[in-house]
Amino acid sequence: MANILLGVTGSVAAVKTPLLYEMLRRLGHTIKIVATQASLYFFDPADLPRGSLVQDEDEWPGRSEGRRWQRDDEVLHIQLRRWADLLLIAPLDANTLAKLANGLADNCLTCVWRAWESGRPVLLAPAMNTLMWQHPATGRHLRQIATDMGTTPPAGLALDDLLNWINAHCPRLRIVAPEDRRLACGDVGVGAMAALDTIAAVVQSVVDSTVR
Repeated sequence: MANILLGVTGSVAAVKTPLLYEMLRRLGHTIKIVATQASLYFFDPADLPRGSLVQDEDEWPGRSEGRRWQRDDEVLHIQLRRWADLLLIAPLDANTLAKLANGLADNCLTCVWRAWESGRPVLLAPAMNTLMWQHPATGRHLRQIATDMGTTPPAGLALDDLLNWINAHCPRLRIVAPEDRRLACGDVGVGAMAALDTIAAVVQSVVDSTVR
């Protein structure tokens, strides 16, 4: 089985984090969660096993008490990258998608992404409002991520075709497409995070084929 690093960002779908954690654990995987500050609005860390959740402040232990970094202290986002066999970001909100595509590293999760080894698999499960999903920036950002991971999609692909192309041609990147249904905001359309069993099935498929 695999060490899975689960990134959680500020989409309403983050309410499902404890359920996704448990589903992956039952498959036999070891899971650590890296949560952005925005994601913590949607779930209670107390619903997760002690020690499983990493927050931004964990990068700087003791800072609020005046502690300073000392040589040979661990760098948390590097330790997490070394530990993980696979990076799953679910849900991936529009803001973090833009950060990944543009190389921003302003929290623990995006630092892990920036330091990620290109040979290790990444799964992204976007979740956002329909118009946010359909915004031209979404396609540009996903195309840039695929390019950064070593395979440049053809220009001009529609969003659905782009996802299909990435999943067919990028061996270390999988996009678990969002679903079409009523969203938390009341709008109806594409943007809801894929079902948890769908995400878990893709994770298991990637682990079986790439993680030794």
